[in-house]
Amino acid sequence: MNDKQRRDFERTQESNFAISATGIGRFRVSAFIQRNFAGMVLRRIETDIPKIDGLRLPPIVKNLAMIRRGMVIFVGATGTGKSTSLAAMIGYRNHNSTGHIVTVEDPIEFVHQHAGCIITQREVGIDTDSFEIALRNTLRQAPDVILIGEVRSRETMDYAIAFSETGHLCLATLHANNANQALDRIINFFPEDRRSQLLMDLSLNLKAVVAQQLVPRADGKGRRVAVEILVNTPLAADLIRKGEVHKLKELMKKSGQHGMRTFDQALHELYSAGEITYEDAIAHADSANEVRLMIKLCKGNPEQFAAAMDGVSLLDDGSV
Repeated sequence: MNDKQRRDFERTQESNFAISATGIGRFRVSAFIQRNFAGMVLRRIETDIPKIDGLRLPPIVKNLAMIRRGMVIFVGATGTGKSTSLAAMIGYRNHNSTGHIVTVEDPIEFVHQHAGCIITQREVGIDTDSFEIALRNTLRQAPDVILIGEVRSRETMDYAIAFSETGHLCLATLHANNANQALDRIINFFPEDRRSQLLMDLSLNLKAVVAQQLVPRADGKGRRVAVEILVNTPLAADLIRKGEVHKLKELMKKSGQHGMRTFDQALHELYSAGEITYEDAIAHADSANEVRLMIKLCKGNPEQFAAAMDGVSLLDDGSV
């Protein structure tokens, strides 16, 4: 810890930061007090910037990395690879375009080198006091892309929307389980009297919500990413504007041609490819019954599977 981090740790008894150990690697650290003693958990960070193809993310992620303006939000639980996927997007943009990329992170995990783009990385607690203070001044730094490490408050969400409205690409992460829940959480950041304008802003400026889970591989060697994608097509934008977020899941199921898919479809695809087990596919599903049905239909008649699933939706009974 540096002096400021040490003082903050003594005051709050919590601290999150990243460290580099020469010849060993880079680590994300969560320090805390337990039973009156200091403790910590370290997560190793790869020093090489990951590739989108290497992470086996859907091809549409490359397109999202290159759009000129709008907002792309990555969601998932802690430790599901959101920061890794965003680092891959920044790396792809860095090597395939020019411009200025500004990131505000807590802490900085992946350290980017300038390639086609100039990359400015700011760490909360070291380079700036808070996300809000850093974001307040970001537009004065002439950015083309702005990455917000985590949206934690209404004020941060306001900045993300404002950046996308003013012609910038804003990338951000949010803690939510899936695309629908992410939109619900964003809406609940704001008071009732602001929600009509918020829904209009989201319908116009949101480009995509990408949700991730990491599922154990069938061979026991690591994990595979399952990805749900909501793309803000005109029909999706209309549903968002009307506040009919609950209807987006059905739209995602039927919009594979636009790059959309649900977690259940992604899990079925991984299971069909032999990459995850049946038990893990069911355990990670939003609707266990739908995944069971997809697997059963595909085994029975693969050629007619897509047609048979069109419009089918079963309520999950909660059993696995």
